[in-house]
Amino acid sequence: MTHIAVTGAGGFIGRHLLAALNAHNDIDVTAIIRPGGNKNIFSHDIHLLEIDIQQAHDNAFEQMGCPDVVIHLAWQGLSDYRALHHFESEVPMQYQFLKSLIQQGLKNLLVTGTCLEYGLQSGALSTDLPTLPVTAYGFAKDMLRKQLEYLQSVYPYHLTWARLFYMYGDKQAESSLLSQLRKSVENQEKKFKMSDGEQLRDYLPVEHVVEQLVSLALRKENVGIINVCSGKAVSIRRLVEQWIKENNWNIEMELGYYPYPDYEPLAFWGEREIKKE
Repeated sequence: MTHIAVTGAGGFIGRHLLAALNAHNDIDVTAIIRPGGNKNIFSHDIHLLEIDIQQAHDNAFEQMGCPDVVIHLAWQGLSDYRALHHFESEVPMQYQFLKSLIQQGLKNLLVTGTCLEYGLQSGALSTDLPTLPVTAYGFAKDMLRKQLEYLQSVYPYHLTWARLFYMYGDKQAESSLLSQLRKSVENQEKKFKMSDGEQLRDYLPVEHVVEQLVSLALRKENVGIINVCSGKAVSIRRLVEQWIKENNWNIEMELGYYPYPDYEPLAFWGEREIKKE
């Protein structure tokens, strides 16, 4: 039996990840949520534990039940990629929490990173490329990764840095593309306002994302950096067309309403790699 603890369990990815983990009979799961978090969103058979990662963590690892693996999803303020809090307060807090778990005996840590660590680099993005983030969020994630990598020279532990690209699915944030489209349909709008839609991105259903995360966690190896992606490029326009067709929605695209974001290149996608110890 492998014991896996998941921080940020109440978020979009976390809730789907718990479902994927619970489908394995040989995995014992502990879901970590912040104090006062909504417990009603979880099924009764989930083992819930409230931990405030901003506070002292002298016995956090023991509180978690000394898990074999921690999957760390927790991160605050994702609605604004440019906010300075990402590296001014979030990184120090996250690092101290994860360091304390490692000092207390954690041997396997999986942390989710972001494709925004690559910055404005175009085309197929390999983990061999240098990181050149242009957003505070991308910079902060990259900073945390480097700190955790250096920590391995002091404390021997396995680190997997799972760089997430784009995803979609139920219970996603209202600001996400699919959620905005659904809201327009529910409001019986005739047109969905969007960009020209020619940008190429790497999208996966969230169920496929969490499958990759479970597989990586169960390896219990020092995987290092790995892209969690489809390895294929799809235009935003084609993706929206696909969603409209699959759901038989009666709405048209209003192309060119929004400009392209200035913190991303027009075309990029992840390069899938199989890494060995």
